[in-house]
Amino acid sequence: MSTRIIGIAGSSGSGKSELSRRLSAATGAPVVSLDSYYRDLTHLPLEARAETNFDEPASLDDSLLLAQCSALAGGQAIDVPHYDFSCHTRVPGTQHIQPGDIVIVEGLFTLYWNDLRHLLHASIYVDLEDETCYARRLARDVRERGRTPESVEHQYLTTVRPMAEQYIWPTRRHADLIIRGDAQLDESVATVLSFVQGRPLSQPATS
Repeated sequence: MSTRIIGIAGSSGSGKSELSRRLSAATGAPVVSLDSYYRDLTHLPLEARAETNFDEPASLDDSLLLAQCSALAGGQAIDVPHYDFSCHTRVPGTQHIQPGDIVIVEGLFTLYWNDLRHLLHASIYVDLEDETCYARRLARDVRERGRTPESVEHQYLTTVRPMAEQYIWPTRRHADLIIRGDAQLDESVATVLSFVQGRPLSQPATS
């Protein structure tokens, strides 16, 4: 059995994760988040971990990500690592993903690596203005990741926005479909599902 991988990319705070969750709820497809593949920084002091640039592709274990997505595309199950953002390390345990007809892969750099793009049945980019992305990220990081507003602002201005401009915004050109991050989610889900269902199984990979 082969599995169709739906790739969803976009800037931090654009709404790609929420779109992925809603698509999962509508289809039963599991979601693989690129956030799970950040490199383990256990070997570094906590202060040094916090200074790491997490907004460039090199901060992710792309070899493991590609290997596991290749396995999914071939219908094989994978065990996704768990990553703890409060201490910037991998923690014990994994998420077992058993592929079905569709698997959703979402994250900042989903459309960045050429080898990963070639595994995707459909490439979706969630687009949203930078100011709104920042406001959403600020609320999320304070609420869910134990951050202070000051630290979130500093990180956004020094790495998140510059890295998005360098690495993420340009990947918009690789998208088969662009979705607004502030659109009604029900409408966005319907648009994506209609696009995916109408896409031939033998559709060539995105270049």
